[in-house]
Amino acid sequence: MNSRPSPVRFTLETRDGQARAGWLDTPHGRVATPCFMAVATLGGLKGVTVQQAEELGQGVLLGNTYHLALRPGAETVRALGGLHTFTGWRGPTLTDSGGYQVFSLAANRTISESGVKFRNHLDGGLLDLTPEESIRIQRTLGADIIMAFDECPPSDAERSVVEAAVGRTARWLERSVAAWRSVGPHGGDQVQALYAIVQGGLHADLRAASTADAIRHDLPGYAVGGLAVGEGAADRNRVLDAVVPLLPSDRPRYLMGVGTPLDLVEAIARGIDQFDCVLPTRMGRHGIAYTDVGPLRLKRAEHARDPQPIDADTPSQAARVSRGYLHHLLKTGEHLGGTLLSLHNLAYYQRLMTRCRTAITSGTFSTFVDDFRRSWPEADDLPTD
Repeated sequence: MNSRPSPVRFTLETRDGQARAGWLDTPHGRVATPCFMAVATLGGLKGVTVQQAEELGQGVLLGNTYHLALRPGAETVRALGGLHTFTGWRGPTLTDSGGYQVFSLAANRTISESGVKFRNHLDGGLLDLTPEESIRIQRTLGADIIMAFDECPPSDAERSVVEAAVGRTARWLERSVAAWRSVGPHGGDQVQALYAIVQGGLHADLRAASTADAIRHDLPGYAVGGLAVGEGAADRNRVLDAVVPLLPSDRPRYLMGVGTPLDLVEAIARGIDQFDCVLPTRMGRHGIAYTDVGPLRLKRAEHARDPQPIDADTPSQAARVSRGYLHHLLKTGEHLGGTLLSLHNLAYYQRLMTRCRTAITSGTFSTFVDDFRRSWPEADDLPTD
């Protein structure tokens, strides 16, 4: 059992079906759930300042342990005051453990029972990431929420591979928890809340076993990992249908790395509270804006003389200019185009979370989901680089 109170607390306010509205209280502020956490891999949102993110109502920023350990280094971040002082971000932060890089950098790593040795992509140097080292780095960075180190297999992995990853994730979780509970705060830094990560691929029995192992540690929160790694939406939703009811109702539930607006709405309908994804800023840099009727591709010639704003219902700095102007910026290679679209997409995601929460608290979420499914077609041709 947890030996000390968590600095991050979840309060469930109401339900509508499986969908939940609640509050996440952290040392750096209170966040309404469901919430979308914007990805700031190296500590900064690409093309967006922390002041702009605050103005958009962004609740949580997510940093990456692997990348920050390489540049500028966790000790440098700590010497400069920790993630919050280092970045200027005043709200809550979360750091991934580096477990996703076990999947995404498969060609440059070697897995053993001890951990993962990465031949890093910058200079070929070796980064030895163990559960203990991941926790140490995350503590040194000073995030409010930290993640247990896990093994994330690809969606098409053989069952034997997924089964081995589930077993290793369980053993690494044991070590992550021990490191989290044994290491005190550094120089007055806030003690972080640790989330476990459930793995198991598309196998319901492996997911159930991983969930049972995770919840026995009685942690402040639980994440569903190993999705958005190549599977289709139907398979992802089937996994959530099986896993989410097994998670404690009094703890936050975090779906890692997902996704499009429709993905988020579907996951909220299944009881998920927290999300992160690179899509809002990545698609913005590719000239794509999210709207209720799907992604709007502003590089297309049809927008060259379009006087309309992207979306009159989503306020951001991008709402002041026309689609034609954004088309011009994108076609001429002006970075401002990607910045404005990133601002719009972040604003759209925040507004979507607010609309979902309002529908949950008013008891109309099922109608909201049905309407959203009809109006927002799933796109299969978005860029992935």
